Amino acid sequence: MSGTARPVHLWANENDVEPAALQQLRNIASLEWVHGVRVMPDVHLGKGATVGSVIAMRQAVSPSAVGVDIGCGVSAVKTSLTEKDLDGMHRLRLAIEAAIPVGFSGHRRDVELDRLGLGAGEKAFWAGFRDLHPAVRKLESRAQSQLGTLGGGNHFIEVCVDEAGSVWLTLHSGSRNIGKSLAEIHIDIAKGLSHNDGIVDKDLAVFLSGTPEMEAYRRDLWWAQDYAARSRSVMMALFKEAVAGHFAAGNVTFGEEINVHHNYVSEELIEGERMLVTRKGAIRAARGDLALIPGSMGTGSYVVRGLGNDASFQSASHGAGRRMSRTAAKRAFTVDDLIMQTTGVESRKDQGIVDEIPGAYKDIHGVIDAQKDLVEVVQHLRTVLCVKG
Repeated sequence: MSGTARPVHLWANENDVEPAALQQLRNIASLEWVHGVRVMPDVHLGKGATVGSVIAMRQAVSPSAVGVDIGCGVSAVKTSLTEKDLDGMHRLRLAIEAAIPVGFSGHRRDVELDRLGLGAGEKAFWAGFRDLHPAVRKLESRAQSQLGTLGGGNHFIEVCVDEAGSVWLTLHSGSRNIGKSLAEIHIDIAKGLSHNDGIVDKDLAVFLSGTPEMEAYRRDLWWAQDYAARSRSVMMALFKEAVAGHFAAGNVTFGEEINVHHNYVSEELIEGERMLVTRKGAIRAARGDLALIPGSMGTGSYVVRGLGNDASFQSASHGAGRRMSRTAAKRAFTVDDLIMQTTGVESRKDQGIVDEIPGAYKDIHGVIDAQKDLVEVVQHLRTVLCVKG
């Protein structure tokens, strides 16, 4: 990409990227702490930083570049079921929705983590809540009730079928209200720091290593990322129970679970130097890494294996990426359009999710094709059931 202060490399056609997103990328690259930016084929305009970007920084991190859904990511598992086993899909969707709260809801009673085999480390994890920013202390009970819940927006729970006819379970979720609250607190703190006074966009305000503000943010960030991963594990366990109960006669078994972030920070070796790498709408794709790249509720997802391409900071796209905003989608499409575009998918088909219509997203097949040097396709998954918040 031309006209940037630091190197910005795109896995997308620059002419196809909205001008506002290109300007965002230039703004990110203007920060003195940035080493380089890598841009995935699902790139689109975001708050502060561009969705579909990978930012390597020296001793700095921007909380807005991470975003407010800290630790947002996906999970997937292959089952012993085949497409021929699938029946009663409406009843199954209702069973899943009864087991896993969606939207703003939380669990009405504590989930029995020991029963799900997920009790290890639970006490130590929640003991860490007392160390979070004081402004969120009152949110502990809400955070506990929302662990293992879906949320809304582009989050989903899906039953899918691969090209060989095997059934997969997939889901997409993040750190719920507690992650959002922590992110907003730290974004506001960063904007008030004097070293950010001269930057081109205050939404890109950073914390610097060696400062108490950075130490506090990283503490809260790691906790929220852990929360998001644990939440996906709980949901997947409840999802498995609902599926196994529905197909009780089939003695359903499950394979190894994939569980990856795509809104997060990690310390990595970039071109021989330790850096803080922010992936906002991007997955790590080191050689051999298994991940899920979802499309929309009408096009399914791809299970992929990373190729470890250093040119992309060993990263790949997190999904199809939106091609229009939610507001634009609601103007452009109707419920009838939603029904047509989700033909064959057991799902809600109402005004409340028109903004999640497949037509609001880029073509997932083209997005995958644009990153053949970043990942190899393991399976294409076709959606047959989708739960939305």
